[in-house]
Amino acid sequence: MYELIHKDKKTGARAGILKTNHGIIETPAFMPVATKATVKTLAPEELRGMGTQVLISNAFHLFLAPGIDIIREAGGLHKFMNWDGGIFTDSGGFQMIRKDFPFKITDDGITYKNPRDGKKYSYSPQLCMEIQKTLGSDVAMILDECPAYGSEYGAVEVSVNRTLKWAEMSRTVENNEGQLSFAILQGGTFPDLRKKCAKELTAMDFDGYGIGGLSIGEPKEVMDEVLRYSIPLVPENKPRYLMGVGSPVELLKSIEMGIDIFDSAFPTRNARHETLMTSNGSIDIAKRKFTRDFAPVDAHCGCYTCRNYTKAYLHHLFRESELLAPRLASVHNLYFIQSIVKGARQAILEDRFSEFKEKVIMDFSA
Repeated sequence: MYELIHKDKKTGARAGILKTNHGIIETPAFMPVATKATVKTLAPEELRGMGTQVLISNAFHLFLAPGIDIIREAGGLHKFMNWDGGIFTDSGGFQMIRKDFPFKITDDGITYKNPRDGKKYSYSPQLCMEIQKTLGSDVAMILDECPAYGSEYGAVEVSVNRTLKWAEMSRTVENNEGQLSFAILQGGTFPDLRKKCAKELTAMDFDGYGIGGLSIGEPKEVMDEVLRYSIPLVPENKPRYLMGVGSPVELLKSIEMGIDIFDSAFPTRNARHETLMTSNGSIDIAKRKFTRDFAPVDAHCGCYTCRNYTKAYLHHLFRESELLAPRLASVHNLYFIQSIVKGARQAILEDRFSEFKEKVIMDFSA
């Protein structure tokens, strides 16, 4: 369960702990995305070495492959992927807004065509929870409907009502002992629908709450506005999880407003596309100017990549399409993000979060 340790005196930033079956997660916390039981290119030992406490996998994707029976036989998801830290499992609801995956949504759940065998299957809120129970994750996310950005009021209202109904249906499945359940607040960009969704979901008393329906294409100022009126709707004694946000500036702004937990593929996706984050902003390592740059990616970084390799070497690896390139870049980017989040927690505990945030953002945006 969640315990609030300290609130920054000048902002809404919070430091807390989330107690799970696989240890205590100190918050604020950032979760690398391990959709199919792996963070792309990286081994669990590397993730631990850079300060990662918890990962997020996708229950729906794992249901498709390798299948729940395989993971059950392996002894659960932790053993299957050789990870002894915390694991959140996403329900797969976000997949509904993807155009490349055909779904039919009803009040009873989802009917979909499996791209692997072409057959139609049903995916109900109860089945979603049963799958996560079998996976043995520390935190199971309930199934929700995430409408696309720009959806009209009537469509978002229907999706909110469906999310609330699915939440009630999910509660009929008993979790594993110690397994936590997080609900997801929806409502698009409509304050009254956000308020309704939050009021009814918090009345159900889930262990934590994700703020969903953001970072899906809306302008940054819209996301900030929705966060400002959504965060106070979550009880102070519950962890607040912002889904899909992982850039340094957005992380710090959201922590300032009171968000505790984040997940995003942003650091690793950018790494695979030749973009490295540094204390002085992001760089495109494929640019010719790095051909003879024999300095580390970031002189202030203590990651394995920066301790052992130069920008010239990474530039060469990417130019030659070597597999080591995205691996070393991912190590650096995730270490960089984890360092920011760790620094943010320490700054909160010392009531100097504003100064910390302003300096990091100023340097990163220089």
